[in-house]
Amino acid sequence: MIELSGARVALVVGDVIGHGINAAATMGRLRTAVRTLADLELPPDELLAQLDDTVRRLNDQDADMSDQVPAEVGATCLYAVYDPVTRRCTMARAGHPPPMIVDAQGQVTIPDLPAGAPLGLGLGLVPFDSVELELPEGSVLALYSDGLIESRDEDIDVGQDRLGAALEQPGASMEDLCSRVMESLPTQAPADDVTLLLARTHALQPTQVASWDLPNDLATVSTARQMAARQLSEWGLESLVTPVELIVSELVTNAIRHCDGPIRLRLIQHRILTCEVSDTNVSHPRRRHPRTLDEHGRGLHLVARLSRRWGSRCGPDGKVVWAEQDLPPTAGAACRAAEPGGRRPPQDADLS
Repeated sequence: MIELSGARVALVVGDVIGHGINAAATMGRLRTAVRTLADLELPPDELLAQLDDTVRRLNDQDADMSDQVPAEVGATCLYAVYDPVTRRCTMARAGHPPPMIVDAQGQVTIPDLPAGAPLGLGLGLVPFDSVELELPEGSVLALYSDGLIESRDEDIDVGQDRLGAALEQPGASMEDLCSRVMESLPTQAPADDVTLLLARTHALQPTQVASWDLPNDLATVSTARQMAARQLSEWGLESLVTPVELIVSELVTNAIRHCDGPIRLRLIQHRILTCEVSDTNVSHPRRRHPRTLDEHGRGLHLVARLSRRWGSRCGPDGKVVWAEQDLPPTAGAACRAAEPGGRRPPQDADLS
């Protein structure tokens, strides 16, 4: 599970073809590549396309460095992004088994998700396709490797039915679900590695999100600052008003100067506070280090100094520039106390 901006999270599971030291080394390289690409905030289909290019380059490099013809390395992968504000999950896969979705009543469904070619083996000719779903509150996402559903003695459909039956337990804890799945496996040792990732979704409450559509006018900047300050006061975050006002001022001003379309300001209070400004310009900002006499280029430098981290991502009709602030200790404790269940076992990913 990888934390993304805007309270979103990415879930990823993959399986390198083959066994041994070479497969283990490839897995480590691909894990690093996935985390790097996730930081670029790429959509799932684009991320898999970039990862596919990475695997093919690794194969070419290994071939150039070896006197013998090395075996081509391939891998399967499933990458999903969940947004707790909209309750929508976008996913794509590269030759990996599709996920299972369990609703609050225990009903299991398998989304119709295009299979895609395994990474490194499709020659880059077939594009990866994403599917977007709206997940009800409390849904469980099950991501797994094929070793969980395939065996020498039974068809893959039998394994999928067995896994689905083990997950049909409404109200069960994540730890109990994991135990049921493991206990449902055939008694003989599995022929392949077994991986299971379970994640239960929790949507953010409407009171945790505030957004405003702004006209493309420099006079809007002061209004945006006032609205942000008022919202922070309602959330009891008065200590963050000054830095957030400065961040809002810089991001809204940049959006007005570099695009002609509408602008949106959004604040999200979660484990952290996120300030987002959306506009219709597809060009992403690049932080510069201004020299002493430069009159421009200091805005993003200021945003970076005031934020725990900042960045940008593609939006539906342009881009989103975001900056994060740590919540005061009392606010963070209140936010954690409001989340049901408290701390959970490592195999449970809480997506709120």
